[in-house]
Amino acid sequence: MQTTYGLPTLSTPHDAVPPIRKTADEALIGAIAKGDKHAMELLFSRHNVRVYRFIRSIVGDVSLAEDIVSEVFLDVWRSAGSYQARSQVSTWLLAIARHKALTAARRHREGQLDDDAAETIADSADSPEAAAHRTTRAMLVRKCLMRLPASQREILDLVYYQEKSVAEVAQIVGIPQGTVKTRMFYARNRIAALLKEVGIHDACAD
Repeated sequence: MQTTYGLPTLSTPHDAVPPIRKTADEALIGAIAKGDKHAMELLFSRHNVRVYRFIRSIVGDVSLAEDIVSEVFLDVWRSAGSYQARSQVSTWLLAIARHKALTAARRHREGQLDDDAAETIADSADSPEAAAHRTTRAMLVRKCLMRLPASQREILDLVYYQEKSVAEVAQIVGIPQGTVKTRMFYARNRIAALLKEVGIHDACAD
């Protein structure tokens, strides 16, 4: 079995692995704490994309983001036993990711954000014109987001891209819920103005 981001290979026979395909994330963490590599791989497959996108929104560098994703899931592998279920597993993962990304960003401050490949993949049913429009729109939205202050951009990313509640965002960022709401208010107003400048009027609509 191939390793995932450097995780150690466990030699558990396939028929001894419990059917955990539909197991809740919390149960997967419990299995990981016991050394279950199959559970680790399933957790990774469920969450690596959202963790990567969140990290990339902070550090603005593809290679660095990929390296940090590796670090996040290695931390999970090593410290799953410390998870106390005070929040959703996805919230816990993003909190770990945020800490590592901010630490890395301080050492890599001037990196520029590449185009978000996941957002610009064209639908196979699109015409060339529609595909080009989708790509251009995604690039414009991302460029406008990058013009926001980092504290506001982070809030928008967590709410819109990671679909986290105000309470979860407050837990991840480590600020009061009222501060989250205030930053969201100013971020929405600012991004709406920036998007209007480039001809996009509905990206942050309710």
